[in-house]
Amino acid sequence: MSEERTAQPVSAAGGATAALEVQPAWRRRHVLDLDDFSPAEIEAVMETTDAMREVLAREVPRVPALRGKTLVTLFYEASTRTRASFELAAKALGADVINIAASSSSVQKGESLYDTVRTLQAVGAQVLVMRHASSGAPYLVARHVQMNVINAGDGWHAHPTQGLLDLYTMRSHLGDLRGKRVVIVGDIAHSRVARSNLWGLTTVGAEVVVCAPPTLLPYGMRPLGASADGAPVEEPLALPRVTVETDLDRAVDGADVVMALRLQLERMTSGLLPSLREYARLYQVTEERLARARPGALVMHPGPMNEGVEISPAVAHSLQSVIEEQVTNGVAVRMAVLYLLARGKL
Repeated sequence: MSEERTAQPVSAAGGATAALEVQPAWRRRHVLDLDDFSPAEIEAVMETTDAMREVLAREVPRVPALRGKTLVTLFYEASTRTRASFELAAKALGADVINIAASSSSVQKGESLYDTVRTLQAVGAQVLVMRHASSGAPYLVARHVQMNVINAGDGWHAHPTQGLLDLYTMRSHLGDLRGKRVVIVGDIAHSRVARSNLWGLTTVGAEVVVCAPPTLLPYGMRPLGASADGAPVEEPLALPRVTVETDLDRAVDGADVVMALRLQLERMTSGLLPSLREYARLYQVTEERLARARPGALVMHPGPMNEGVEISPAVAHSLQSVIEEQVTNGVAVRMAVLYLLARGKL
């Protein structure tokens, strides 16, 4: 795939008919995860997001890239940020949007996922944004429909647009992310956000530290035992530039970014944690722990937050926190993804 730049900014003077010049490098029909994104593709999204932020700052924040197209959001799990930002993004690009929750659809009558998405295609939808509790569900759908499929979260597996908006937020403050130390702390085992961030961050050259109790690390990252000096022995990691820590104080030393993840209690079986109080004592991002990071280190959280558990209220609302900015950037990033898919022909 070509390494040339794939997008140019939308001119502020271009009005509603302004368009980005997209080169043939973007040929994706679906966005399912970041594990196969090249640095050039990520850069295309970042640059296009810059342009979309400019569009959103206009008096009339619209670009008619998806005029005449229909986007459907199909969510089998609850969502506030992702669903709302996709709807706003699609409408800003001129698309018609239909929101479907599984709880109010024919799924409740026993309809299969396959039949549901084939029905949506039959009524004329061109883009499907879906969230599902089963890892891999969007991949299955993408093999059986002509619609463009965007994964808005599948089980524990992936959440690519969250990973992209996190990259964009970091980049807007830190510039080039090569060599930056990014710490992700919390329930790594059940986090699709962590997985997509790992792929995206390592692709652009960041150094990533994941930190969690051993019971909340994926099997490929869990300590297998202890060496003679008591240090944990780790399984080999498939990803380069990823370090595993179980001590948060060590993990945050010199960090440029500290990202906290919530405990996904709804996905856990019993016995993974002694108590929430004990977890907070060892793994909560507090002011004292944040002081070990680099001065001005960014504080991030994909939401929803459980303040007082994985992050203290003082840190969540500190000047170093860019948590609300992540939410804001979500609209522009998802506009960029939709725009690039549209230029690749829906």
